[in-house]
Amino acid sequence: MRILVLYAHPVEESFNGALHRLVVERLEGAGHTVDDCDLYAEGFDPRLSRVERERYHDVGANIEPVRGYVERLRAAEALVMCYPVWNFGYPAILKGFFDRVFVPGVSFTIENGQVRPCLHNIGKVAVVTSYGGSRMRATLAGDPPRKLVERVLRLTVKPGASVRYLAQYDMNRSTERIRERFLDMVGRQMDTF
Repeated sequence: MRILVLYAHPVEESFNGALHRLVVERLEGAGHTVDDCDLYAEGFDPRLSRVERERYHDVGANIEPVRGYVERLRAAEALVMCYPVWNFGYPAILKGFFDRVFVPGVSFTIENGQVRPCLHNIGKVAVVTSYGGSRMRATLAGDPPRKLVERVLRLTVKPGASVRYLAQYDMNRSTERIRERFLDMVGRQMDTF
């Protein structure tokens, strides 16, 4: 399977960096073709320009500034995202990826005022993420990142696609043992992805 791995963390030596390396290694070890998209390493510009916003609904012209990323997304059969949760949201670079790449004609169409998803090439989604705070704290805040994946992104991809959300909460108080157990669980999930 062709898998697009979207990675969004500026520090390679971080826990998220270790998760990213593990994800790519285990997916490739399972025989998948991995397109490893490290947004920071590639210098992805998350800023939606004035021209891009003005052309947002002009299908065709709207993808020109990000054509390479659109082609990678359209070529994928699965999507794995690896990122930290910051301030109960995506890192800005990943949010910018959604703003600039998930545009009309790519992730959805608008027909007679109705939004219709069109990333039906993606039959599986997985998120590997970490939160500084506890699961309870995230739940009290509504856990927006989880909802964005399980409710919004799920509706954009192939109907019935499997969606896995693998989160290590409470990184502020985690121990080496807790992190090792999470790495082990993520590895097993990627082995069977």
